[in-house]
Amino acid sequence: MRVQAWPGDTLEKYGQWFSVPTELIVDANPHVDKGRLRPGQTVAIPGYGVIESWETLSRSLSLPIEALRRMPGAMAVIDGTAPLPMRIAAPVVRSVRPYDFAALTEDIDAIVRHYPFVRQRTIGYSVLGLPLVELQIGRGPVRVHMNGSFHANEWITTAVLMALIDDYVRALVNDDMLAGRRVLEYYHKTTLSVVPMVNPDGVNLVLNGPPEKEPHRSEAIRINGGSADFSQWKANIRGIDLNNQFPARWEIEQARKPPKGPAPRDFPGFAPLTEPEAKAMAALAEEGDFAMVVAFHTQGKEIYWGYEGLEPPEAEAAVKAMAEASGYQAIRYIDSHAGYRDWFIQTWRRRGYTVELGEGVNPLPLSQFAQIYRDSLGLFLAALEMA
Repeated sequence: MRVQAWPGDTLEKYGQWFSVPTELIVDANPHVDKGRLRPGQTVAIPGYGVIESWETLSRSLSLPIEALRRMPGAMAVIDGTAPLPMRIAAPVVRSVRPYDFAALTEDIDAIVRHYPFVRQRTIGYSVLGLPLVELQIGRGPVRVHMNGSFHANEWITTAVLMALIDDYVRALVNDDMLAGRRVLEYYHKTTLSVVPMVNPDGVNLVLNGPPEKEPHRSEAIRINGGSADFSQWKANIRGIDLNNQFPARWEIEQARKPPKGPAPRDFPGFAPLTEPEAKAMAALAEEGDFAMVVAFHTQGKEIYWGYEGLEPPEAEAAVKAMAEASGYQAIRYIDSHAGYRDWFIQTWRRRGYTVELGEGVNPLPLSQFAQIYRDSLGLFLAALEMA
C-alpha cells in the first residue's frame, strides 16, 4: 500500500499510525533521502494492501455484500478510486502446490509488493535463460545464506523456503513472536540472503515436462532414456548435477560416479563450475561474505555439518540448536564431495549445513508439506539465532 506525504509528515509518524516498525518503512523506501519526506512523495507502507473485492470489504466491515452494494461510493473502494487499507493478516504465498518457476515468480512478486523492505535481485541465469533470484531481508552485519532446489525433483524445498519467508516478514511487520522468538531482533542482527530455486530449468522439467526449445527438448528426452517421466530427474536441463559441480575434491566424484556423461542425476560434469547456475552460486558466495550457509534438500531428516575437518568450532553449537528445534539428526561427516556446502566450508572455513527435509522417496508429496514446514520453521529460526 502507498500513501502520499503531507507537509510535516515523517516516517516515524507513519510507523505509529500503521503500527509498523519504523525501520521497515525506512528500508521499504530507499528513495526517501535519509528519512526526510517531501510533500507529495509516495511512501510504501509494508504489511498493508488495499481492499479490492466485495468479499474482502464484507469481511472487513462485517456486513453482507448486498448491503454494501446499496451504499453510495462503495464501488469506488472496489475499483480503487477510493482505496481503503487492509492489514495483511494471512500468507500471501501459495506454497502448497506443484511449485514450478511460474509459482515462484508469482509468490516473489506478492512478497515484494506487500513487504517492499525485501530486496530482490538477479544473480545469474539458468541454461534456458530463467533468472536466478536472490531475496535479501535485514540490515544486520551477520550475513546468512539459504537456498533450495539445487536438485530438480526436490522442488518442495523452494515451496518451504517461500513459506518461511512469508511468515518471517509478516512477523517482522507486526513485531510479533514467531515460534516463541521475537524476530525483529534478527532483522537487526542478520542480513538473510535466499536463493529459493537454484535449478529452475530442472524443476520445470520435473513438473511440466521437457521445454519446447531445441536442442534442449530432444536432449532431455534422450538423456532420460526416451521416457516422458522426469520425476527422478535431479540435474539441470543439460543433465549435470549442480550439487556435484563445486571444486571441493570434485575429481573424486567424477571418478566414482557411474554416469560418465549427462544423466538425470549424479553426473558432476566434465569439469567443476561449467554450468551457469553453479557459477552464479559460486559468485554469490564469493561476494557475499556469508557467516553461514544452509542448503535445503530432501530427504532424510538429517543435517550434515562437517567437511574434511575444516568446519570451525562454532559449527557444532549451531547444528545442535537446529537439530533440537527441528527434531532432525545432526551428522558431522558423510562420504560426499563437490557439493556447495563442501566447497563453502573448504574455501572459507565457516559454517555450512545441508538440511535433508522430510522422509520418503523424492519427489516428496505435498501431503508432507505441513510437517516439513513445522520442522523447518524451528530450524530456520535457530539458524538466525545462532548466526
